[in-house]
Amino acid sequence: MSEFIDPPQTANTTCTAEQYEADYARSLSDPDGFWLEQAQRLDWIDAPTKGGEWSFDPVDIKWFADGALNLCHNAVDRHLADRAGKTALIFEPDEPDGEIRTLTYADLHREVVRMANALKAMGVTKGARVTLYMPMVVEGVVAMLACARLGAIHSVVFGGFASNELAVRINDCTPKAIIAASCGLEPARVVAYKPLLDGAIEQADHKPDFCLILQREQAPCDLTPGRDLDWHAAQKGTTPAPCVAVEGNHPAYILYTSGTTGAPKGVVRQTAGHLVALNWTMKNIYNVDPGDVFWAASDVGWVVGHSYICYGPLVHGNTTVVFEGKPVGTPDAGTFWRVISEHNVRSFFTAPTAIRAVKREDPKGEEIGKYDISCLRALYLAGERADPDTVIWAQEKLGIPVYDHWWQTETGYTIVGNPAGLEALPVKVGSPTVPMPGYDVQILNEAGEPQPAGTLGSIAIKLPLPPGTLPTLWNAEDRFRKSYLTTYPGYYETGDAGRIDEDGYLYIMARTDDVINVAGHRLSTGAMEEVLAGHPDVAECAVIGVNDPLKGQAPMGFVCLSKGVDRPHAEIAAECQQRVRDQIGPVAAYKMTLVVDRLPKTRSGKILRATMVKLADAEPFKLPATIDDPAILDEIKSALQTIGYAKDT
Repeated sequence: MSEFIDPPQTANTTCTAEQYEADYARSLSDPDGFWLEQAQRLDWIDAPTKGGEWSFDPVDIKWFADGALNLCHNAVDRHLADRAGKTALIFEPDEPDGEIRTLTYADLHREVVRMANALKAMGVTKGARVTLYMPMVVEGVVAMLACARLGAIHSVVFGGFASNELAVRINDCTPKAIIAASCGLEPARVVAYKPLLDGAIEQADHKPDFCLILQREQAPCDLTPGRDLDWHAAQKGTTPAPCVAVEGNHPAYILYTSGTTGAPKGVVRQTAGHLVALNWTMKNIYNVDPGDVFWAASDVGWVVGHSYICYGPLVHGNTTVVFEGKPVGTPDAGTFWRVISEHNVRSFFTAPTAIRAVKREDPKGEEIGKYDISCLRALYLAGERADPDTVIWAQEKLGIPVYDHWWQTETGYTIVGNPAGLEALPVKVGSPTVPMPGYDVQILNEAGEPQPAGTLGSIAIKLPLPPGTLPTLWNAEDRFRKSYLTTYPGYYETGDAGRIDEDGYLYIMARTDDVINVAGHRLSTGAMEEVLAGHPDVAECAVIGVNDPLKGQAPMGFVCLSKGVDRPHAEIAAECQQRVRDQIGPVAAYKMTLVVDRLPKTRSGKILRATMVKLADAEPFKLPATIDDPAILDEIKSALQTIGYAKDT
């Protein structure tokens, strides 16, 4: 966990060894000066003279409020002068033999303007909300940019969400319009979106004025007369829609968090701060220059898709990849490496879950050798903890630096990472490295007191937060304050637990509620997962804390085995127990390991540990809206019942 791996220095590294420390210190001592300087790299209609303005009771958080700009102009129009013929976007289809589409910046501009024209003609204006319910296709990005062109506020809902969950989001943001596709594609199946959309509108109290529907050949749908319009037909005969100037603090979008309990939270993203921060990250974190191909293998329904499929790469003048496929199954575990090779990808960003899926199918990395991926400079991981075993496997098989980094839907970009384009810092496997400019990250105890190096506690960020982070929740200021600002006054509560070492490197160990209390000892389930993941036969794992009549809580591990492993499960379970005892100690009281075929996850790849806890303890729970496959819970329940848990009441 403390092993240093020195990444190779790239040829275009021009910074001094102290550049990161200098920039970070300035961002805390002079945030206005630091971020106003970064703001000069955008095109403004009215340049800002003010940086951040904030109060927390009442909540009033602004960045660059006296400036005016347009997001779409900065992402598309401004590149036409010198990049019109350069590639802006590459679409990789779900089907291996499907059509790969390539759009130049001029092509993208034409598509966006047409959609903006259609929306304007139907009354969408600055401040209006538009809900997007789209698969991973070019048109999803086009629709986002078209909304931004008009100053409309988009709210993307992950395609395939159930009707009820879509209805909840429609009621909260009250969209004037909904843009959707007839279907989405998953490995070996087609998901019809239109029935889900119709069901959501029927359930919702709020009704949109109209819906725009992209018909896909895999599952065309019937349009509802008087409400639904065809995507292409709606664009005919419209007048041009120029970019609309918006204030720096004007909301660009609302994105609902994928929480497992309670109503979803509508994270608001302000326009100027978002663009300034993202533009900084493209070079300084991801180490790409304009024209380089950048690929974030995510979905526009999640925050990574907003920041690093759509807005970040395009604002910076990069080529972005829109990928509808999956890491395995479309068609095999070599898909990532084929796409990287064919499109000359320089920086690749995905979730640890995706790499674990590849590793499970191809543990020896044989698929990697089939492709020339010498173009790839680094792999970036985020979305959940990157266990050391996965990081080390990727480093060894790819032969490039692997950078874990940590951020949240609420922040919109990296809290803690490795500023590889500014200064590539040594990698400590198990740590996402150090705080990025503007983030004063501290470890607090239950009393809200900063803790010394090496102490496990709650990870919090001293206020104020840097630009681009959430200023509030949509129509829910009280909930914003209670969710993030109340537990530790003067700090933003991240909900994660961890420690900072003597070198300032952060270690994310678990969600705060995943720090379990075993006979009075506070223990991290994340630390146990690291140990289990190091077992040579384990491809993926999760550890939860379950009720124990003697110790209060006891750890329980779930392990998925690598492809081809056929050893007795009891033997593997015994080895797992011994590993935890050897590496963490008897204090962990780790005695329960279940071998399962798969783990329950959200569609963004996060393991549903809290749901697993409730299932094990036979407590009632709401089926998470974001769950990928509900049938997995039945599999987990059956496994739990073999050892006396998940009892039917």
